[in-house]
Amino acid sequence: MSQGITVQPGQLIERILTLELVRVTERAAVASARLRGRGNEKAADQAAVDAMRRELNKLPIDGTVVIGEGERDEAPMLFIGEKVGNKNGPKVDIAVDPLEGTTLCAKDMPGSIAVMAMAESGTLLAAPDVYMHKIAIGPGYPTGVVDLDASPEDNIHALAKAKGVKPNEINCLVLDRPRHAELIAAIRKTGAGVRLISDGDVAGVIFTTKPADTGIDMYLGIGAAPEGVLAAGALRCIGGQMQGRLILDTEEKRSRALQMGVTDPNKKYDMTDLARGDVIVAATGVTDGGLLKGVHFGKDVITTETVVYRSATGTVRRIYGEHRELSKFHLD
Repeated sequence: MSQGITVQPGQLIERILTLELVRVTERAAVASARLRGRGNEKAADQAAVDAMRRELNKLPIDGTVVIGEGERDEAPMLFIGEKVGNKNGPKVDIAVDPLEGTTLCAKDMPGSIAVMAMAESGTLLAAPDVYMHKIAIGPGYPTGVVDLDASPEDNIHALAKAKGVKPNEINCLVLDRPRHAELIAAIRKTGAGVRLISDGDVAGVIFTTKPADTGIDMYLGIGAAPEGVLAAGALRCIGGQMQGRLILDTEEKRSRALQMGVTDPNKKYDMTDLARGDVIVAATGVTDGGLLKGVHFGKDVITTETVVYRSATGTVRRIYGEHRELSKFHLD
C-alpha cells in the first residue's frame, strides 16, 4: 500500500490490506508459541507484545492503542494511549490482546490466541483495564431477546423460546472463577448446561455465533473489559448481540474511566457502543483450540491458522499460512 494516502471516512479499512493485519497476529502467535508449555506466562506474553508492536509499527497507519496491555505506568509496550504505525496513513483505533490465554500458552493447553482489532479513529470504546459484566449470543434472534439486567433464568428461558427449544437444550459458557459460583448455580437450576473455561473469553464470545458447531448458545459472566471490546468487534463482523457494563467499584477506577471519556459509570453498552463503524478483527491460533489451530513448527516450515472478520462486509476469511523464511520469525 502506498504511503501518505488520503481516504474518506468509512473507506480506510478497505485500504488496510487484510494480509498486513494477519502478519501482525501471526508474528505475535509464533513468538509466544515458542514458549508454550514452559510455565512462564509473563515471558510468553512479553514475546507476543514485542512481536506485535514491531509489526504494527511497520503499518502505514496513524494508530492509537485504545485497548492494550494495561495503562502506561503498568505496561512497557502496547499500553493504552500508545501511538503505533509509521504515521503515513489514516488515523485508526487499535485494540490488542497479543496473547489471550497466557495461562493456556504457559501450560500448552487449548485455546490460546493472538488477537487484534482495527477501526476508524474514535469508534472503539476507550476503557480502563477493569472488569466488565458481559452477555452475548449469536445471530438470528430478535433484538433484545436477552438483557444484561435480566436474571440468568429469564435470559435462558427467553433464548430457549426464541430458539424454539427447551431450556435444558441451551448451553452457556462461563469463565471458571469463584465469583461465578452463584451464576453457575442459577444457570443449572433452569436445566441448561454450563461449559467452564479457564481463560479465553474473546474466543468464548465468538463460539456463540456457531452453536451447531461449538455447542455454545450464550456467554455470561464477568471478564476483562479489554477482551469485551475485542469480542464485540468480532461479533459486529459475524452477527449476534452483546451487552456489557464496566465494573467501576472504586473512586480510583471511576476517576480513571472519566479521564478516558466514560461519563456514566453505570452505562450499559451494547455491541455498537463497544465497537462502531467499520471494524476488522484478526486472530491467530497459538495453541490448538476450538476456534483455530495453533502454531506448528516443522523442520523447514512454520504453519499458522488465522481468522479475519470485517464488519462492513460480514466477511470471514480463514488463512492457513506456511512460513519458510524462518529467520523472520526468530526472536530478537
